[in-house]
Amino acid sequence: MPHLKRMTMLRIPATVFAVTGLLLSACSSGGTGHPAAASSPAPGATAPAGSGGGSGGGSAGVQAAASPSADLSPYYAQKLSWHSCGVAGFDCATMKVPLDYAHPVAAQDLKLAVARKKAAGPGKRLGSLLVNPGGPGGSAIDYLQYAALGYPAPVTSRYDMVAVDPRGVARSEPVTCLSDPQMDAFTSVDTTPDDKAEITQLTKADKNFATACDKKSAKLLGHVSTVDSARDMDMLRALVGDDKLNYVGKSYGTFLGATYAGLFPQRVGRMVLDGAMDPSVSALEGSRAQAGGFEVAFSAFAKDCVKRAGCPLGTASVSDAGSRLDAFFKRLDGHPLATGSSRKLTEALGTTGVIAAMYDESAWPTLRDALTSADKGDGAPLLKLSDSYYERDESGKYSNLMYANAAVNCLDLPPALSSPADVERALPAFDKASPHFGTTLAWSSLICGYWPVHNTGRPHRITAPGAAPILVVGTTRDPATPYAWAVSLASQLSSGRLLTYEGDGHTAYARGSDCIDTTVNAYLLQDKVPPNGKKCT
Repeated sequence: MPHLKRMTMLRIPATVFAVTGLLLSACSSGGTGHPAAASSPAPGATAPAGSGGGSGGGSAGVQAAASPSADLSPYYAQKLSWHSCGVAGFDCATMKVPLDYAHPVAAQDLKLAVARKKAAGPGKRLGSLLVNPGGPGGSAIDYLQYAALGYPAPVTSRYDMVAVDPRGVARSEPVTCLSDPQMDAFTSVDTTPDDKAEITQLTKADKNFATACDKKSAKLLGHVSTVDSARDMDMLRALVGDDKLNYVGKSYGTFLGATYAGLFPQRVGRMVLDGAMDPSVSALEGSRAQAGGFEVAFSAFAKDCVKRAGCPLGTASVSDAGSRLDAFFKRLDGHPLATGSSRKLTEALGTTGVIAAMYDESAWPTLRDALTSADKGDGAPLLKLSDSYYERDESGKYSNLMYANAAVNCLDLPPALSSPADVERALPAFDKASPHFGTTLAWSSLICGYWPVHNTGRPHRITAPGAAPILVVGTTRDPATPYAWAVSLASQLSSGRLLTYEGDGHTAYARGSDCIDTTVNAYLLQDKVPPNGKKCT
């Protein structure tokens, strides 16, 4: 969002974090690991605004890569040393990758954390299935725990479930920036500034954030692009013994998967891109589209809420509910709520809490209760929703989710907006797209304008000629990755096939739709490609 903190990512559905961080201690590779946000009612790895697509890695447009060069051969020849993660069935390893693919130097290698759970049941093993939850900045290893235990059993019984924390993320030499108390202050800064003083405060926070990342993570900042991570994925494909990459990517993970397909089309196996991003849109276009996505999601929430007795936004109409939400935010702006702790619920934190609940309709009851408590003067439940968005645990410790998120986004695309004047010019379009969240999301798009490293990518179409059929899944009322993005990506990919879920929430596979799960399972298990444009309700 305004500064990074506020909406710069695409998130994971709440159900992902029903499983705690089992692999934390045993799967570290030189960085500090962070457990998944157990019981988090909001997604845990991706965010609202600013995360369009981008090629990164020094490549303006992704080109198909040839066989590994001689300089990379030692990396592709390494042997993974698997060991128990300390949890039955899960193994961990460390993979070495070059910091800079253009100039591999052993002294500058990065160590990436890898984990797997071997195929669990009878039937012919189909290889490995790599998973990524999105972000950028979400821990794939934390997500693996959900995928290995929560994906349909016919899939987990035939595939080794595999994940790698991308470079700069979680256990893989994480990007670091602010201290935890500094992050508390950062997430509270007003994201709807009313005057020059508040604009100065917000931009100062953004600049301090960027400076801190540069101070603590300068070595990494130029080498965490999506292209870099896609190349790491190809190395892992080879190291687990697969000729082709089988993959399920959620949210930003779809951009990572599409980037891989653009680089290595002949190595694409069965690839599912769920909650798709459009790599051809600019950061500004992406931010505006996400603003519209959250507006659609809020309208769906409000439509449900006003039918219920005791709805904290009234029972008159969706329009009236929106007006009441605006009035609530305005009250918070002038009078933050007590939370039973030293932290107050500011307007920025309250807005983040509402947005967090938009990712998954199963969080709507939690949001209703939180807004009801806020009406009674207690901001603690809404603050908890906001904390789940930022992956802040009860001890006050943050994961590196937001730091990695900014680092990748700012490298992948030119800045959406580069100055307060740019934001003010963009505000009418954002407010039109989202009357309730547009201003916040517009100011959230500013942080890359102050980033210490220039972007290496730009918006581009990915066609991946020669790739096997790629299944693109879109949800019609997805708040974070608008459905139009899935339609666009499926049409760009030469072998793209669109599968539509007519419903709410962020992403669709393994989230309760029998139609979606049956269709995706048939593709992953039998290579049965559905008709292009198939719809599920």
